[in-house]
Amino acid sequence: MVPIEIARRRGLSLVELLVVVALTGLVGSIIAGTLSRQQRFYGDAAEVGFVRESVRDAIDVLSTDIRQMSAADTVRLRADSAIEFFSTIGSSVVCKLDGNEIGLPIVRTSGNSLGAALTQPDTGDLAAFYSDSGSNGGKWERHRILGVDSRSVASSCPISSGFSTQSDVEAGTTSLVLVLASAVSSPVHPGRPVRFLRRGRYSLYHASDGDWYLGYRRCNAIGPSVCGAIQPISGPYRSYSANAQTSGLVFEYFDSTGQRLGPTASPFALARVDITARGERRNRFSTSGVSGRVSDSATVAVAIRNRVR
Repeated sequence: MVPIEIARRRGLSLVELLVVVALTGLVGSIIAGTLSRQQRFYGDAAEVGFVRESVRDAIDVLSTDIRQMSAADTVRLRADSAIEFFSTIGSSVVCKLDGNEIGLPIVRTSGNSLGAALTQPDTGDLAAFYSDSGSNGGKWERHRILGVDSRSVASSCPISSGFSTQSDVEAGTTSLVLVLASAVSSPVHPGRPVRFLRRGRYSLYHASDGDWYLGYRRCNAIGPSVCGAIQPISGPYRSYSANAQTSGLVFEYFDSTGQRLGPTASPFALARVDITARGERRNRFSTSGVSGRVSDSATVAVAIRNRVR
């Protein structure tokens, strides 16, 4: 009988086991460190993107509204971190006149439309009607809006006006009727353009969470400035400072020759507004050995399109 040899299998020694455990721990710590750094990197990148988006939002909103001011004389406040003015929120034409009530054409969602609005005008806004009377040519006649009603097109903008059709009447379509604080003058008649103006204030403000934001307040149309509750638009930004080189939001005002305007200068001289926004997050970052707060900034020069020349 041939003897069978059984192979003897040797297990890991204590030293070998300790080496394996140490190597496993080392590899695990390297992987965990790499993942942690990647997480911080993408977190910092997200913070940078958030700040840049805030700055871009401020520049876009402010430049759009300031560029389309109805005229330079609509500016009611020119401060280093705040500006108050009338902005155009929509336009249309006069369809029907009935005392202090003005009927407007239908705002069509497709095809040709005689009206367009960013938001519907309401009580407290101004309606500016174009009039070509006067020795200096055309001008805009302003009236405060007391109310806005929606009525059937048959009564607000009848077929005889030429601004609506039989199909509009049959479909029961409605259009807006403005109730004004005073009647328009005789040069204003059906077919005249009308713009809707809203008075508002943009400013840098300190919120309850400790950060600084760009905010908007809607203000009364007539008389001394009285504004409502502030609504945040974008942020956060650097804190306010009297130093224009460090403040979170800066407005600078210039005339047509590039000369800086002082606070008492005539609003008719205003031709350009420079806006600087400096976004900043309170969270600190640390990437590649460099640490600090996440921040970004942008500056834009906005020429007033409808300024007085």
